[in-house]
Amino acid sequence: MAQPPYDPYGYGSQDPYAQQYSQPPAVQHHYYGGPSMPVARPTNGMATASLVCGLIGFFACGITSILAVIFGHVSLGQIKRTGEGGHGMAVTGLILGYLISAGWLLILLFYILGIAMFAASSGSTTY
Repeated sequence: MAQPPYDPYGYGSQDPYAQQYSQPPAVQHHYYGGPSMPVARPTNGMATASLVCGLIGFFACGITSILAVIFGHVSLGQIKRTGEGGHGMAVTGLILGYLISAGWLLILLFYILGIAMFAASSGSTTY
C-alpha cells in the first residue's frame, strides 16, 4: 500500500486516528423575562403628585395640601379602574392633605379670633 502524497495545506485526507472535535451545543439564555419573572405595575402619577403636594403642604401654608387631597381622590379612582400601583402613596397624600389643611385652618381660626378679641378689648377702655 502506498502512502498518500504529502499535502502542505492540510486539505488532504485526515488521520483516521485523530481526535474528532465538535462544538458544544449552544446555550440559550433567557434575559428578557418569562413566566418566572413578575411584571412590575407602573405607579400612578397622580398618586406621586398627591404625596409630594402633601409633603410640601407643611411649608406652603396648606395651599398644596388642598391639591394633595384632590390628586389623592383622583388617583384612587384611576388605580381602582386601571390596576396601577401607588395606592399607598395616594392614601398617604390624602392623609397628609387633610391633616395639614385642618392644622392650617385651626391656626387661621385662632389668628382671626385673636385679632377679633384684641379689637373688642381695645375699643371698650374708658379713662
